[in-house]
Amino acid sequence: MDLFDVSPIVAFTAIAATIAIVTFATVYFVQSAPPSSITISTGPEGGAFQKYALKYKAILEKNGVKVNVVTSEGSLDNLKRLIDPKSKVDLAFVQGGIVTPGVEDLDSLGSVSYQPLFVFYRGKPMELISEFAGKHIAIGPEGSGTRKFALSILNANGIMEGGPTTLVDWEGEEAAKGLKEGKIDAAFLMSESSSTDILHALLRESDMYLYSFKQASAYSRKIDYLNILELPEGSIDFGQNIPAHDVYLLGPMVELVAKKNFHPALIDLVLEAATSVHSHASVLQKRGEFPAPIEHAIRLSDDATRFHKSGKGWLNRLLPFWLASLVTRITVVFLPVLLVLVPLLKSIPAFFRWKTQMKIRRHYRALLAIEKRFFDTPDRTERERLRDDFDRIVRAVNKMKVKAAFADQFYGLRGHIDYVHGLVTKMPA
Repeated sequence: MDLFDVSPIVAFTAIAATIAIVTFATVYFVQSAPPSSITISTGPEGGAFQKYALKYKAILEKNGVKVNVVTSEGSLDNLKRLIDPKSKVDLAFVQGGIVTPGVEDLDSLGSVSYQPLFVFYRGKPMELISEFAGKHIAIGPEGSGTRKFALSILNANGIMEGGPTTLVDWEGEEAAKGLKEGKIDAAFLMSESSSTDILHALLRESDMYLYSFKQASAYSRKIDYLNILELPEGSIDFGQNIPAHDVYLLGPMVELVAKKNFHPALIDLVLEAATSVHSHASVLQKRGEFPAPIEHAIRLSDDATRFHKSGKGWLNRLLPFWLASLVTRITVVFLPVLLVLVPLLKSIPAFFRWKTQMKIRRHYRALLAIEKRFFDTPDRTERERLRDDFDRIVRAVNKMKVKAAFADQFYGLRGHIDYVHGLVTKMPA
């Protein structure tokens, strides 16, 4: 009240509003901090997805973010966990093209690798998938992307569940063992649920064949999320010439998918880890090909799009993750508060100052009008009216409530009132 010369009500209202705004900003500042731990859902134990997650874990924990890696049945199971609001999973690997209700509430951070489908079989060489009709085939466990992909390929060739072909839900290790023991005739395997060791071991089996998709181009046009992948002759083992000829595989891309509320500060950190893990060259991909802002059924997040275009934010380039996050939150939360609150508080006394000055100036205008009429009006009756107008001004001024900050202007007005009063009272009889 003394500082701004305002009434108690105005002063306490301003203080209460300031406390409320600062409290809200502080609470938001605390709540907007990136979480200290995240959970990544992968695939079965020993699969490629789990290996990816463990590499992410090592990188993220160097930056102070604890990572919990949990196994799952595969891509479909991962999606269900992300969609479930009760689930604690924040991030997961999902095969492109897999759709389930609720994916509109998820964000893709981009594609991180290819996921080829390997079809191993026994017996004589085959050129068409339709030749597997009537046989025993392992297609992957429920909830896996392998199973969904295998069924789409088989169905396209007229091989359906419940028909003469026996389809079993075996995962990679069990399927490989069944193939070797002759319990099944073929197995659809993907690195999602099968380790690299299992795939390499099957490639080295003398009585085992790896199916080459002769109609790969047609499949990729009918099923838009599929990519044609070439496994060149000798690329697995030059000495033993494995494979013995070029093999054409089909496969979707693997997406890194997060919940909608995944913290933006962590997106940069996760994608930086993804770049470190997936950007190297391999038999099936070129150096720097992944991670890539390729969108499938799940919308690419705005923060991920920005990262893929321009990389990490400049603060993340200059400062450690925790410090960059702190500076960003201070800038986002408290800077706007200062920019709004300081001018707002300054405007309160300015408003009341303007209001009081307008009152004083209104009386000055009336005084000037009386003085002018006094000199311009010789008629005695008219001058008597001037006294009545003057008395009204005096009564109005006497009723004014003026703060100490405007005492000089108020007493100046009173002095000028006395001056005009002297003119009016001294007019000749």
